Amino acid sequence: MNFFTYNGQSSADFGLHIESKNVFSAPAFDATFQAIPGRNGDLIIPNNRFANASVSYTAFVAHRTIQSLADTLRAIRGWLFAEPDRYHPITDSYDTGFVRYGVIKEGLDIEEQLNRIGSFTVNFSCKPFRYSEAGNESVSVATSGEVLNNPFPFTSRPYLRITGSGEGTLTIQSAGSNRTWTFSDIDGYVEADSEQMNFYKDTLLKNDTVTGSGFPLLYPGDNTLSFSGGITALAVTPRWCTL
Repeated sequence: MNFFTYNGQSSADFGLHIESKNVFSAPAFDATFQAIPGRNGDLIIPNNRFANASVSYTAFVAHRTIQSLADTLRAIRGWLFAEPDRYHPITDSYDTGFVRYGVIKEGLDIEEQLNRIGSFTVNFSCKPFRYSEAGNESVSVATSGEVLNNPFPFTSRPYLRITGSGEGTLTIQSAGSNRTWTFSDIDGYVEADSEQMNFYKDTLLKNDTVTGSGFPLLYPGDNTLSFSGGITALAVTPRWCTL
């Protein structure tokens, strides 16, 4: 039986039968096209982001009595509309090995058929990328110069736990990039979250102890991670992503 999970619960827990899944096209790339007098073709001004994608599931639930159907539909509404102010992980049986992050974006119109079947479509607004579940696992980098291969054509924004003490440097080199960060005050470890754009340790911000351009990124293909000084090891959650 096909299913989807949202916010830690599965549609199968509610006896939902999934008839189909629809992904309404690929997300649009956010860019402005500017006409320049005397120049053929528009100038592309990129905003370097993709818009959200719409994902929907058409489903129905059947019960022997109207009351039991009503009870289940009430539980389904409670499940889907809890915490509607944030994104939640979404997985399904159609696209195994990947996770999306989305939130229900509109009301739920439930049609009762024969008084014992409720059918409806659940619409989610999802972040544009699908994330590889394998890429959400931590990878230990114990030796400077180890290589991580990004198997997808999109740059990922990883989470790193940098272990060591004192001052140390981290360099990530790929075919199109070579960036170095210097850490001046490592006390056991420092965390780097490139999605949140922060260096920190637990709840303590450490941005003022790090110098370098931007935050660590993992580009398509091979990425060589090198470290020196007081850094002794890395743990990397690469967050591989694709459309």
